Amino acid sequence: MRAVIQRVSRARVSVGEKVVGEIGPGLMVLLGVGREDGPEAAAYLAEKIANLRVFEDDAGKMNRSLVETAGAALVVSQFTLYGDVRRGRRPGFDRAAPPEPAKALYEVFVDELRRRGVRVETGVFQAQMTVELANEGPVTILLDSEKTI
Repeated sequence: MRAVIQRVSRARVSVGEKVVGEIGPGLMVLLGVGREDGPEAAAYLAEKIANLRVFEDDAGKMNRSLVETAGAALVVSQFTLYGDVRRGRRPGFDRAAPPEPAKALYEVFVDELRRRGVRVETGVFQAQMTVELANEGPVTILLDSEKTI
């Protein structure tokens, strides 16, 4: 499972003209599910993201987590995080999970974040979405559940 997280002052996702998810301060999470992923990957990334110290403390150091700041997360599915561009000019997505298992693990991830006390908003799985955000810092971090060592 892969995630791109961005520290934001605000973010929202729309389908057509309708806003389906919106947050203030917190994290924008673009989440990709791989073919080999299972519930343990979702739990690992949820724990990591909820407690990652990327928010500033009173001294201006990145020393506070999403949980500690009572921030929210906007989670949007993003199978293109598994795009392989090593050959040719068009990405291949062979390592991305098929839609049905990917949706199930996406939902497990969202539930795991909520279980850790994070308010979560979401996009619409497999929909064409427009994502808007204000990246603060900027802070952008790549996470991959396969790289746990």
